[in-house]
Amino acid sequence: MLEPEQITPEGLASLREEIAQLEGEGRSEMAERIKAARELGDLKENAEYHIAKDDQAHLETKIKRLTERLRAARVVEGTADPDVVGFGSTVAVIDDASGRELQFTLVGPTEADLKTGRLSSESPVARALVGARAGDTVAVETPGGNRSYSVKHVS
Repeated sequence: MLEPEQITPEGLASLREEIAQLEGEGRSEMAERIKAARELGDLKENAEYHIAKDDQAHLETKIKRLTERLRAARVVEGTADPDVVGFGSTVAVIDDASGRELQFTLVGPTEADLKTGRLSSESPVARALVGARAGDTVAVETPGGNRSYSVKHVS
């Protein structure tokens, strides 16, 4: 069994939607592909059929993996103190080296997406930020070297 996985309420809803889509529309589309490929003739030499069956196996594996994640999910609400960085917090920081402002929302590892500012709570930057307040400066050891971030605000 999987270890409990921290997830935001939004992440849980998104996971459930993805599973429902794959189990409903995804499986229906796959069945249509297999049916159409089957109608092309001899299954031994029917590449479209074999590709569709492989894709079906991948779809079922993905559904199984997502369902296991859902079973292991443990919803974590935001921190009790909204002024302190914690799981689910959105925090604006200034990268002291570049002067760039960055904004992150701390989420579970499977929800992380840096393009949208969703930072894994298990990342070095997130671990350094947890417990910080506006005005604090945190040091982070990253693979690219040591970084320093000033916390601008927490929400």
